[in-house]
Amino acid sequence: MELAIVTGASRGLGAALTKRLLLQGTNVIGISREENQELLEIAKKNQIYFQHYKCDLADTREVEKVFNKVANKAFDGTFEKVYLINNAGVVSPIDIAGNYDTATLSKHIQVNQLAPMTTTNILIAEAEKSSLPLVVVNVTSGAANRSVYGWSAYSSTKAAINRFTQTVALEQSAKETGNKAVLYDPGKMDTDMQGTIRSSSEEQFQDVEQFKQLKQANQLRGAEIVADHLVSVLNLGVRLESGKTYSIKDAN
Repeated sequence: MELAIVTGASRGLGAALTKRLLLQGTNVIGISREENQELLEIAKKNQIYFQHYKCDLADTREVEKVFNKVANKAFDGTFEKVYLINNAGVVSPIDIAGNYDTATLSKHIQVNQLAPMTTTNILIAEAEKSSLPLVVVNVTSGAANRSVYGWSAYSSTKAAINRFTQTVALEQSAKETGNKAVLYDPGKMDTDMQGTIRSSSEEQFQDVEQFKQLKQANQLRGAEIVADHLVSVLNLGVRLESGKTYSIKDAN
């Protein structure tokens, strides 16, 4: 049996991904601040293991506490393979450097960078002790590879996660553990995050009109479409290349 641990599982891509995994028979642990009743009902109907853990990823101590519990469950001998999908993320604050509120900036870095680094660290330690294979998938963005006016925080944390993931892949390969770490770029999706982006002023984010036009022209991908592609990546099995960046843009 396989187990997928999904952060941000209550809505957006996280909810769509969790639903898709449950429907294909993959056991799931969902991490989010709120429960998603539909996911609970799908798991019950299909008799698939699904457990929700409430966690505020902006709280370092809570992340560590919850994921130590998750790791104990994931590697208790019930499952044969474990996936960790660090999907949760925030785009706020959207603004230029010099205008940031320190508390908001700190929360952003905690959710987008420190939380996935912490969860990866905890799960890898348990995977190495148990010798069960672990696949870490960290959700990234094209913004990690270019500078975007008003996104210095978002671009920086995503760039940091890219380097972290690629380094973890290098380390695990050198140690010959069998564990893998990859990046996944979901592209532009029709989610709450896009709504936050469109609510920015042009002074905060110069490309805001472009994002509004994408919505008006119905050019944003649905979370379900992206979830289907991400599941197809997970299903590559031994063909999954550790350290690689997979993207919805590569879908046929």
